[in-house]
Amino acid sequence: MSVSEQQLTGRLYGVGLGPGDPSLMTVRAVEVIAEADVIAYHSARHGRSIARSIAAQHLRADHIEEALIYPVTTESTDHPGGYRGALDEFYETAAARLAVHLDAGRTVAVISEGDPLFYGSYQHMHKRLAHRYPTEVIPGVTSISAAAARLGKPLAEADEVLTILPGTLPEEELTARLASTDTAVVMKLGRTFPTVRRAMERAGRLPEAHYVERATMSGERTERLAGIDAETVPYFSVSVVPSRIADLPPAATATATAAAETTAEAETTATTPATASASTTTTTATATATADEPSGTAEVDSSPHPGEVVVVGTGPAGPLWLTPESRGALAAAEDLVGYTTYLDRVPLRPGQRRHASDNKVESERAELALDLARRGRRVAVVSGGDPGIFAMATAVLEVASQDPYRAIPVRVLPGVTAANAAAARAGAPLGHDYAVISLSDRLKPWEVIAERLHAAAGADLVLALYNPGSRSRTWQVGKTRELLLEHRAPDTPVILARDIGGPEESVRTVRLADLDPTQVDMRTLLIIGSSQTQAVRRDDGTEVVWTPRRYPEG
Repeated sequence: MSVSEQQLTGRLYGVGLGPGDPSLMTVRAVEVIAEADVIAYHSARHGRSIARSIAAQHLRADHIEEALIYPVTTESTDHPGGYRGALDEFYETAAARLAVHLDAGRTVAVISEGDPLFYGSYQHMHKRLAHRYPTEVIPGVTSISAAAARLGKPLAEADEVLTILPGTLPEEELTARLASTDTAVVMKLGRTFPTVRRAMERAGRLPEAHYVERATMSGERTERLAGIDAETVPYFSVSVVPSRIADLPPAATATATAAAETTAEAETTATTPATASASTTTTTATATATADEPSGTAEVDSSPHPGEVVVVGTGPAGPLWLTPESRGALAAAEDLVGYTTYLDRVPLRPGQRRHASDNKVESERAELALDLARRGRRVAVVSGGDPGIFAMATAVLEVASQDPYRAIPVRVLPGVTAANAAAARAGAPLGHDYAVISLSDRLKPWEVIAERLHAAAGADLVLALYNPGSRSRTWQVGKTRELLLEHRAPDTPVILARDIGGPEESVRTVRLADLDPTQVDMRTLLIIGSSQTQAVRRDDGTEVVWTPRRYPEG
C-alpha cells in the first residue's frame, strides 16, 4: 500500500472492553473509542449489545454506529450452506460494510467484550480486513481473568498447566481433557451445562469446580458447580477448576514451588516398615516422615475424603505415552508409590509425597500404598507400560484382597504396554493372534516357560517376549531361539525393540536363525513372527513387519 493510499484509507481497531464492568476498560480502549469515527458492535437479533452497554458512557452523538446483527445464534436456519454458511455470509457482509467506512478514510473501532482475539466476534472481521487496512488490536481483560478474580482463587502456579475449553466439545473430549490437565476453565456454558457437569464428574474434577456467572456485571453469581441448577445457567458463564497448589499450606507451597522451579528434588530417605530393602523417598513438601521415622508408619494428616489406590500405567517411556485418564490420576494423587525409574517419569508436583524403591519389592510397595490409603490418602502406584501386564496391578490386588485392606477402593488404569509400542514402531506384527510370555525365570521355573513357548510356537502364534535377558540371565534367549527353530523357519522375522520411546530407542529386524543373544538385554522386547508374518522393504528404504489378519485355510 502506497503512502497516498494509506492517507486515503481509515484505520481499523479491534477494541477489547474487558469482562463487563466499564471501570475495567483499559486507558487505551477509551482513547481509541474517543478517536474513532465509527463504532461497530455485534449483537443477536434482539439488537441489545453487551459490548455497546459497556462502552456506552464513552460514545458520542456524532459517532456513526454500525450494529452487526447475527442472522442466527443457536437456532436452525434454512440457509443453503447451513448454520456455518449463514454465518460466513454474515461475516462477509459485515466486513464489506466496515470496508466502506475504511475506504472513505474513517477510523473504525470494532468493540468486543473481553479480549477481541479470545473467542471474540471481532476476529472474523480481523481475518477479512486486517491485511487490507492499517490495524491495531487493543487487548482486554478476559472473562477467565475476571472469574478467577471474583472467586479469589489462583488459576495456575509454578508448573501447573491451564487448559481452556469450550463447553461445546463432545462430552468424551471434555472428560479426557479435564482429567489430564492441572487447572481448567470451561467457556460457553448455557445449554452445554449438563454435558460440562457430567464431564467434570466423570473426570473426578466436580468437587474442585466453581461456577461464575456474569463476572463483574450486574447479576453476578459465584457458587460451587455441583450445586448449580442447569435451568438457570446463561451463556455468559464459566466453570473454573482452580490451582490445586492454592489449597496447600503456605510453607508447603513455598517449598514445593521452589523445588519445581529449580528442578531440584528435595528428598528424605526412609525405610518401609515391611522390609529394610525397600528404600522410600519422600519429597519434603508435605512429608511428615523424617530420616529417623519410617514413612510407612508416619503420621498422616487427616483427609476430608476417603482414601483410594489407583494403579497407573505410564506406558513404555515418557509423558507422550500417558493416557489423559492416567495423567489426571497422577495429578490428583497425594502420594506416589513406585519403582524409582518410573517415578522419575512423573513431573514433580507441589504437595505430593513420593515413595520410591527398587524393582524387587512389589508386595511391599503395594502394602505401603494401601496403608496410606487406609489413612485417607489418595495414592497412585506408578507402573511402567500397562500395570496389568507383568507389572504392579497384580501385586496391589493380591495384597488388597487380604485383611485389613479389603475395603480400600482400588482402581487400575491401563497404559500402553511395551508389546504394543514395539509393534507400532515396527509396523503391525501383532495383526493376528499372538501370545505374550515373560522369559524371566525369577517367578516361575524355566520348564514352565519352555512348555509355553512350545505350545504357542506350535500353534503358530506371533510371540511377544518380555524380560528376555539381564546381567544374571544370559542363556534364555539362546535357548528360546533353539526351541523356536523347531517350529519356525530360519528366516522368520524377529523384531528387537529396545528402549521404545526413550533416548536410546532402536528397532531392528533380523532372521530367527541370526538372533544374537548378546544383543538383547532387559530393555529389549522381542517379537517373533508367525509363519505368515512378512518383512517388506518399501520404496523409501524403510522395512515394515506385518502379520496378515486373514489366516490361510487348511
